[in-house]
Amino acid sequence: MAIYRLLSLIALVFVAGGALPRNVRAQAPVADVVTQAFFDGIINQAAADCAGKNFYTRQAFLDAVSSYSDFGQFGTADDSKREIAAFFAHVTHETGHFCYIEEINKATYCDASFTNYPCNPSKQYYGRGPLQLTWNYNYGAAGNSIGFDGLNSPESVASDPVLAFKTALWFWITNVRPVISQGFGATIRAINGAVECDGKQPALVQARINYYTDYCTQLGVDPGTNLSC
Repeated sequence: MAIYRLLSLIALVFVAGGALPRNVRAQAPVADVVTQAFFDGIINQAAADCAGKNFYTRQAFLDAVSSYSDFGQFGTADDSKREIAAFFAHVTHETGHFCYIEEINKATYCDASFTNYPCNPSKQYYGRGPLQLTWNYNYGAAGNSIGFDGLNSPESVASDPVLAFKTALWFWITNVRPVISQGFGATIRAINGAVECDGKQPALVQARINYYTDYCTQLGVDPGTNLSC
């Protein structure tokens, strides 16, 4: 019995000292997963005249990630790869393979009920950046978190690629990360569920799923279950 207890203590010390359970693999750095080849495989599908081709870069993404160290460091190594695949699936869908910096059908997107984020009447809060940040309350909250004047200078998101990626990561960590363990379908619902889910836009939902499963294949990870919404 004494020997058993001693061995148990040694095992605990071994795990506490940095060893991982056999069914858990340490996450790789995001830069090792999002290689230049992976990033180029997305953006190279955009037309040559796309504004985003000269705006979005892998380095800008990695610079933004340095402010969000939790991104791509979720659960097991496979969980992390699934999160990265999900993020880029939505980015691909929202920007047309990094073609668009700004929303095509621009509108004001001011919800006056959010009185803590008052709209500037001379500004519009349409989609900008990798996840097309939209609405005054998102610009205001993102600005407070990141450190820019989202309400009075929303256009900054479309002129600074690092800031653009930061807004996407802010939205992801704030609104999408909490449901990611429920499957890719939950991430669709978190991003655009009111417009696409529950049979509203099945083709758009499937397009997101197709990007996700493709990127999971590229990253060598099973996409998991509950892919649709």
